[in-house]
Amino acid sequence: MTDFDLHIAGTLGLLLGVCLAAGLFADLLYLPKVTAYLLVGLLVGPHALNLLPEEHLSSFEPLLKLAMALVLFNLGCEFTFVKFRRVAAHCLILSAGEILITFTLVTVSLVIFGCSGNMALLLGCLAVATAPATTILVLKEFRSEGPVTVSTGFLVAMNNFACIVMFEFGFLAIQFFQGRLEGGLGSQVVQVSWKISGSLLLGIVGGLVISYGCGFLNPKRWLVLLVAAGTFLLGINESLQIPYMLTFFMMGVTVANTSDFKPKIVDELNHLTALLAVLFFAVHGTELDMRAFLAAGLLGAVYIASRITGKWLGVYMAARATRQPLEVRDWLGSCLLAQAGAAIALSTIAVQRDPNLGRPVQDIILGSVVLFEIIGPLLIRKSLLEAGELPFGQAVHHSTLTPLEQVQRVVDRFRAALRGATVPPNAENGVYVSNLVRKTQGIHQSAKFDDVVDHIEHSHDNTYPVIDDRQQVVGVIRYPLLSDVMFDHSASQLVRAEDLISAANVLLHPDEPASRAFELFQAETDDCIPVVTREEPQELLGVVRRSDVLHALITQRRRKK
Repeated sequence: MTDFDLHIAGTLGLLLGVCLAAGLFADLLYLPKVTAYLLVGLLVGPHALNLLPEEHLSSFEPLLKLAMALVLFNLGCEFTFVKFRRVAAHCLILSAGEILITFTLVTVSLVIFGCSGNMALLLGCLAVATAPATTILVLKEFRSEGPVTVSTGFLVAMNNFACIVMFEFGFLAIQFFQGRLEGGLGSQVVQVSWKISGSLLLGIVGGLVISYGCGFLNPKRWLVLLVAAGTFLLGINESLQIPYMLTFFMMGVTVANTSDFKPKIVDELNHLTALLAVLFFAVHGTELDMRAFLAAGLLGAVYIASRITGKWLGVYMAARATRQPLEVRDWLGSCLLAQAGAAIALSTIAVQRDPNLGRPVQDIILGSVVLFEIIGPLLIRKSLLEAGELPFGQAVHHSTLTPLEQVQRVVDRFRAALRGATVPPNAENGVYVSNLVRKTQGIHQSAKFDDVVDHIEHSHDNTYPVIDDRQQVVGVIRYPLLSDVMFDHSASQLVRAEDLISAANVLLHPDEPASRAFELFQAETDDCIPVVTREEPQELLGVVRRSDVLHALITQRRRKK
């Protein structure tokens, strides 16, 4: 009996499968899916259960870089010149304040606690970076909108651009003062400037190619063009050893300002980006090592504390000085704590250039990333929630079906497909509404907003009867209509259930046949209809669900046959 060696395709499938399960648990526990994917990677990775071959994980590296590249491309697509001018008016000051204070506070704090000046300088530069993939994908997951969301996207872009530039010139300064600079200082500055300029130029060229190509190609071929351009540019960047993150961000900016099809281009890439992002975070999670976090020691703790303080304090002081909205002042800084890709990549470059200086820098970065990548998404969600920028549907956990009910729906749909038709509404089946009613007390019209939310979270319906003191239905609250309600903590204290109701278009009585309910569901989008007594006052008895009616009619027809 030979040992079983899992093929790399099996590793990929296993990783995506456990991430899918983790995403479901994330919904139940109110966790961002990014955090769930990272934790799953940590669990199955070599530093925990060690379920996946390390050589397989390293083979995914090109896909991970492509995932990061596509996320940055999507971020760049948000910045039209019109939007940039509007956002830059207040965000540039926030960005400058946050970058300056974070860099200064981290560098000075590390020196105070015994770190060498050179090492503190590099860590101060790396502290500026904010993980673009983590941050932007959390914003996309929650569909947030508002000043904190817009400012976060801008500051993430500026942070990573500033980090790359500061790192390159910081390393030049260290080599210059150590007398180890190869060639003259001027030539090295020109070389660094060329790398940065070349990266931006490649992005512009790539963006123009995409804008031009999508202008005359059939939309069915866009994805091929986008993947071809993306992978080719990524390969050019890697071959020339220039920062690909700047290239893809600039490519997105170019498309945003030169193409009439920008929204469609982004939509075309979204499914691929989402899939690669799951892989990115899962594999990235396997690289997290809790031992590295503990091994970072005192300097690691100082780096973490000073970076958190610098990010928040920098935004707070700049926002207060420029009299920006309270939600920006209080919550923007905590949206910028996630750190991974750029900082890890640059710390690796530091090791290659100077092992004695780079290794301790890399140890602290790898150790702190464990914490920042786990708490970063959680703090982003918390900040967006407190700032009132999460849509109702994203802030409240609600599902319309239990797992068992979904099994029933699949079986019913299969039965209907075998018969080649849906159930006729006039089916004589002997099933009445009273046989299908699900009891519910409804929501009282005076219920507070928080009580309404609690009712929704513990219900699998999408329509909720609202009753008065006599138990009569005065209207219904429809979940889809609430999905775009923005959280406003001051307003939510004043809102009552009666302020949220829509008219109850149809009602059922318990002695009506199930076929009558079927007829009503054919004309309604609601998944349930209130059932009331015929006698006055017409008191609420419960609701009948669409899935229960269909299941009863199909089952009854099968018995008759």
